[in-house]
Amino acid sequence: MITQVDDYSHSPPALIPRKAGGRHAAQAAVREYAPGVTAGGGTVVLVEGMSDYAALTALAARSGRELHDEGVFIVPMGGATNVGHFLDVLGPRGLDVRLAGLCDMAEEPGLRRSLRRVGLSPVADRGSLERAGFFVCVTDLEDELIRSLGVARTEQAIEAQGELTSFRILQNQPAQRNRTRDQQLHRFMGSRGGRKIHYARVLAEALDLSRMPEPLDRLLTFV
Repeated sequence: MITQVDDYSHSPPALIPRKAGGRHAAQAAVREYAPGVTAGGGTVVLVEGMSDYAALTALAARSGRELHDEGVFIVPMGGATNVGHFLDVLGPRGLDVRLAGLCDMAEEPGLRRSLRRVGLSPVADRGSLERAGFFVCVTDLEDELIRSLGVARTEQAIEAQGELTSFRILQNQPAQRNRTRDQQLHRFMGSRGGRKIHYARVLAEALDLSRMPEPLDRLLTFV
């Protein structure tokens, strides 16, 4: 069993999983985002990227929780395809910590395969996946946040950020004119580098906590 995450020089947090693949990148990300994790101790929440990290940390803080003080660490993987490397580092054959996670619907089959490969509990269906601590966004984080907040309040949040004109320009693009407003908002979130991360936190902070997206609510309850 691994007793500690390998110590080596690494890139800034947001770049760790993206700049290098494989086990070493996973070890570096764990070291950066979960410094208090030890063999058999703590809980690590695996998420696809920095937007998930931003939303979950904002919602946890708004709920009055200090996750690090509770021994809970959210670790962005730089993409769902990296989950196997993180499970090797953190799972039963590695640090053997308590695990949880969040993924997009399209990534659910791959997540199940990776969990089975490392010998974690059976995950034959969505229910068993959730009992194992892993929750699925339909369709993805941005979709969950927009639906929970509503299109009108999402537009208000964009306006408060001084970007309503940019959103109106996007709406008038030929490819967007026949799409629904929530589809246009979803596209806007991913239309510029860093915007998904920025609005993940902005929308999470604007949400009524009683209307928190179900996968995020269940995940925070689980940990």
